[in-house]
Amino acid sequence: MGTSYVVASGKGGTGKTSFVAGVGAALARLGHRTLCVDADIGLRNLDLVLGMSDRVLMNFADVITGRCTLEKAAVHHPHLPNLYLLTAPMARDAAHIQKEDMRAFVQAATRQFDFCIIDAPAGLGSGFRLAAAGADRAIIVTTTDSSSLRDAQHTVMELSDYAMRSRHLVVNRVEKKLLRKLHRSIDDAIDTAGLPLIGIVPEDPKVRLATNREIPLILMESRGAAQAYTNIAQRLCGNRVPLMKI
Repeated sequence: MGTSYVVASGKGGTGKTSFVAGVGAALARLGHRTLCVDADIGLRNLDLVLGMSDRVLMNFADVITGRCTLEKAAVHHPHLPNLYLLTAPMARDAAHIQKEDMRAFVQAATRQFDFCIIDAPAGLGSGFRLAAAGADRAIIVTTTDSSSLRDAQHTVMELSDYAMRSRHLVVNRVEKKLLRKLHRSIDDAIDTAGLPLIGIVPEDPKVRLATNREIPLILMESRGAAQAYTNIAQRLCGNRVPLMKI
């Protein structure tokens, strides 16, 4: 039985989708069958970040409604055989899917995959609640911005209504010079969000470059954010890895 994670941020601009793609790719390269699920109905982007937009035919709504099996709907990455993607439907009328349906779908996915990583839509609306419905665990992605940290707090409060085994924090897009100027530290982010830290990801221009090239970052780089994604993937597997120094 695999493990499912919902990755949420509370607001846009934190780099959540790039994080899902990066960690999902890192888990796959470590040898784990990994399914990345884009849960942003109508505004999907995970297929672009992973470079799989030309392979996507079916979506998770097709699986939930029985139009297609999970085996046929989940497409594998051309260069990472253990990495699979199931995208979100573009039609807004798919938003009628119930939490119970999503929960059953995720449970089925964890019987076939070691990891199921769900990319929740930004905000705390119905899309977020649907994405969180079936997850065993949660990862909250924030930056060091005050507004992002406040939204991370609100996200944690929303998730308190869900029976999850764990909730962890990732501080993304960290800039050392900016932290020094603002007199903030990673500890401040941990205290504000009130969650244990599972990883730090530095600001890295190659993340944007990889996204525009539609290539998973770890296939073109091994340092910076790529190394941070790999470290976090190792921790999700239960390995002890020191936190990255920014």
